[in-house]
Amino acid sequence: MTTKEALYNYTLRLADTNLILGQRLSEWTGHGPYLEEDLALTNIALDITGVAKSLYEYAEQQDNSKTADDLAYFRNERQFMNLLITEQPNGDYAKTMVRQVIMDCFDVYFYQELAKSKDETLAGIAQKSIKEVTYHLRHSSAWLVRFGDGTEESHNRAQDALNNLWQYAGELFEMNEVDEVLIKEGIAVDLSAIKSKWENHITELIAKATLQKPETTYTQTGSRKGLHTEHLGYILAEMQALPRMFPDAKW
Repeated sequence: MTTKEALYNYTLRLADTNLILGQRLSEWTGHGPYLEEDLALTNIALDITGVAKSLYEYAEQQDNSKTADDLAYFRNERQFMNLLITEQPNGDYAKTMVRQVIMDCFDVYFYQELAKSKDETLAGIAQKSIKEVTYHLRHSSAWLVRFGDGTEESHNRAQDALNNLWQYAGELFEMNEVDEVLIKEGIAVDLSAIKSKWENHITELIAKATLQKPETTYTQTGSRKGLHTEHLGYILAEMQALPRMFPDAKW
């Protein structure tokens, strides 16, 4: 695998993860628990989707045969490489926030390292994202504690969500040939180097929320090979419906 091929794959992988997570969060628009929170989560969804847009545009520069819109709206689920946790249903608000805190904690450390990349475009996207994801983590962490250290009902819902989603957390740190090629070039993030930081941070958050960290070490993987849960197809069907009906439309 050449460096160019690896960079295209890496950029697309990051873009897919952000797009699907942004799409999931946007499903809460107009349905948040109260107005300020509705607006907050909608803005977080916009932040994440904005990162996806920048990454797709960078992928387009590497392969002019497909536009950023083509990459987002005209690929099927086997061509997407988003992390499996991002496609999981929102469920109740506790589940959404548990999923979000797992991702936000990862993103903070990931973008801090990606900002050091020798690839100026990826480094620039990361530097712009650091301030945003720092706020995202503060927001989701507060909700985790609020649920976990709240009523018996909220505590149980948060614990159930954590137990359900924990099986997807390990995939955050999965690496393959793409990572190996780009790490040697000083472009990609060595995920093994940030794993302990993420584990320490998330463990402290779980304890602060009076929740129990799941003991299971089982990990659901497959996204690097285009293998997904049943949920992704439904997300794409909804997200891609309009562009596929009017493929020549200009917005």
